[in-house]
Amino acid sequence: MKFLEYTPLDSFSLFLSHLNLGESTIKGSLEAYSCKHTVCDKKLSLSLEHEILGYLGQSSDGDSPSLGDYMCRSSRKTLIYLVLTLSHMYPDHHFSAVQAHLFFNEEVWDTFRHIFETYLFEAAKEWALDNSGDSLFDSMSKAIDEVVRLDECEIYSYSPGFDGDPFLEKGAIWSFHFFFYNRKLKRVISFRCCCLSNLAEEGFLAGGASDDGDEDDAIFSNMDM
Repeated sequence: MKFLEYTPLDSFSLFLSHLNLGESTIKGSLEAYSCKHTVCDKKLSLSLEHEILGYLGQSSDGDSPSLGDYMCRSSRKTLIYLVLTLSHMYPDHHFSAVQAHLFFNEEVWDTFRHIFETYLFEAAKEWALDNSGDSLFDSMSKAIDEVVRLDECEIYSYSPGFDGDPFLEKGAIWSFHFFFYNRKLKRVISFRCCCLSNLAEEGFLAGGASDDGDEDDAIFSNMDM
């Protein structure tokens, strides 16, 4: 895997790198990768393939949904590319192919758009103010399309939960992580974004016992992607 530099994507990563919205801050990035293997990628890819095949051999439940996905070589290849992308993004974190599979879900464009417009509503207003009223969603979609051709892409969400997400920081309120994978072009775009509470960062929520603690936990839980 190789990081690909695309100026149209850089502007969105810069905009979302540390967007302060008052009580919260959004952090995100939009990155493109080539699926062409380096020497290290080949070794890791082979290791992941052996892990998956080993899981297949040990499982006796032939009707398992997870096992059914792994039976198809094309699906295994896609999973390996996605895990390799994660490994390049988080080089200090070890990713298991079998475990990562549980966190990946194939999505449709409308689902991505709904999540984007719901969680980045305030960010979109800031973008419009800075860019002569342009739509953040439309502008970003156009940039992604230039790199991976959206009409040919498979879209995946990655939802490991708060405890297993290496991207999250203290005070996270919500997060999402999408991958746009074009088999023909052998390219992957990663779009990750999370929202952090500025109050938590300033220490107001750190380790304090509050009568409203259970209520806050419930609110944050409902917003967990």
